Amino acid sequence: MAKFDRKTWLSPRALKLHAVILIVVPAFMALCVWQIYRATGGNNLSWAYVFEWPLFAGYAVYMWWRFLHEDTSETPSADTDTGSTGRPTDGDTVDEDPELVAYNAYLAQLADQDQARHPGRKS
Repeated sequence: MAKFDRKTWLSPRALKLHAVILIVVPAFMALCVWQIYRATGGNNLSWAYVFEWPLFAGYAVYMWWRFLHEDTSETPSADTDTGSTGRPTDGDTVDEDPELVAYNAYLAQLADQDQARHPGRKS
């Protein structure tokens, strides 16, 4: 039997996912029941929705399970690599294409020239 992992099931992100699934699945099933009443009342198009809403509910459960068990620790945040300027910080070593490095240097030079011409403007 698998061990209960509090990080997986009780993290703030997981609690939000639980709240969403507890709202979405019953809503989809209620819509399915509503479509059954419409279909049996003579609306032939509703028969398609009778089968569609449970599929949506099943897909929501599948995605809830996937999101709940995905590893978010490997996803780097935008601020950790580049800082506030969007450029790599001094301590970073980035193996990049020389053309890309030259192009980024050119863009940085243009930004510095623009800042010198318009000192009060924020970029």
